[in-house]
Order: sequence, then structure tokens, then C-alpha cells
Amino acid sequence: MGVADRLDLTLRLVQGSDRVSVAELAQRLGVSEMTVRRDLGTLESQGLVRRVHGGAVATRPREEGGGFAAREKWQTSTKDRLGAATAALVEPGSRVLLDAGTTTVHVAAHLAERAPLTVAVLSLQTAVALADRPGIELLVLGGRSRPGEGSLVGPLALRTIESLSFDCFVMSIGGVHAEHGWSEFSLDDAAVKQAGLAQSARTVTVADATKLGVRAFSQVAALPAVDCFVTDAAAEDPLTHPNGPQTLQALRDAGVETRLV
Repeated sequence: MGVADRLDLTLRLVQGSDRVSVAELAQRLGVSEMTVRRDLGTLESQGLVRRVHGGAVATRPREEGGGFAAREKWQTSTKDRLGAATAALVEPGSRVLLDAGTTTVHVAAHLAERAPLTVAVLSLQTAVALADRPGIELLVLGGRSRPGEGSLVGPLALRTIESLSFDCFVMSIGGVHAEHGWSEFSLDDAAVKQAGLAQSARTVTVADATKLGVRAFSQVAALPAVDCFVTDAAAEDPLTHPNGPQTLQALRDAGVETRLV
């Protein structure tokens, strides 16, 4: 597991408990306690966790995470592979709804290769990534910009989505669970994703392997609501992602095509 993957998983483990010990993190991650302490120091310097005797606690609610600016620096090579693989699934000439998220910014960077496309975006960051790209007709959907994230949410965003129809919805996700399906940390983001699912002929969900086995606060949909799931190959490794193989099998049993890159 790379440093960025380990930091991401460490943060999720800390945020998922009231308090987690260094020993527990070391066992869960398969690394030394010295490595865990160093990683906790890195996360603490970013204001994401607070170190306490023998362990750490989260400094902010999980749904707030570290904000887009903190998360976009993690797993950039993995997210770029995911972005390229996901963009390759979009047919030229399609009408695409592109979700918010750090991974979908990488999808946006590769969508120009699939032009001509009409792309409606749900975040300020993907709008910037696609602005003035040849062959891309860009639609920036209205809505309230969620602080720290730049995702476009609220009644205006929902009404706009509901007035349109899309060939493909590229959806990011906070968590995917074998029993509880697709879920998000924010109620607002979950509502937007539900609207996108309803208005799209096909949905491709993209997320890195740390999202597998995670049950976030607000359920978006059951597993069969998505047609294809793109994630990284680490999802099949039970040592680094114990819930990965089980979740992948549940997706396949639900009829969801899975692509590992």
C-alpha cells in the first residue's frame, strides 16, 4: 500500500471510531507502530486528527473529511488511472452528467479524448477542468456550492437535473457496502446523486478501493442501481482492503459490471 493510500485509510479508521489506538491501526494496516505514529503526525499537521496518549481522535466530523483541497493531493496516480479508465467508457456524442469529487476531476481531464460530448458538471472543480476544452459543450448546473467541497447541491441543482436527461451519469461515491449499497456522507450530495441516477440511462460509479466496505451516513441507492463500477486493483487484496473482495463479489452478484485498473 502506498503512503497516500495508507494515509487515506488511516484517516477513515480514525474518523470511524471515537478513538483508535496506534496498536490497532498497526494491526489493521499491516505496518509498524512507528509508521503509524509518523502517519498520524502527518495527518495532525493537516488538522485532520488529534493525537492522544496511545492513539488518535478525529478533529472534525467524518462527512467534512479533510475538504476537497486536502483529499485531492492523495492517491493522484491512482485517481488518474481511474479517471482515464472511466472516461474510456463514455461514448463520443453522449450527454454526460459528471459528479463532484476529487476522482471525477481526473475523469474530466480525460473526457476531452472522447469528444464531442455535452457534459453537465456538478462541481466547480470539474467546471474549471473542462472549460474551453475543444469538442466539449459544458453545462454548469446551478445550485449552492457546498463549503470546502465546491459540489453544487440544493433545490436549484435538483430542479435542473430533473429537467434534463443524460446518456451517462459518472458518479463518485463516499462508500459502497455489500448490504447497505451506495452511500454518501452528506445528505445534500446524496440527494443530487439520487436525482442523477433517476435521469440517466446508464450510471458508471468510480471510486478508489478505500471506499469498499464503507457505510456512509446517507444511503444513495441499492447496489443494482449502478451499471458499472470502476476501482483500483487493490480492492481485491484482503490484506490491505479486508472488505474489498466481499464487496466486489456482492456487486457482481447484483449484476454490476466491475472494472479494476
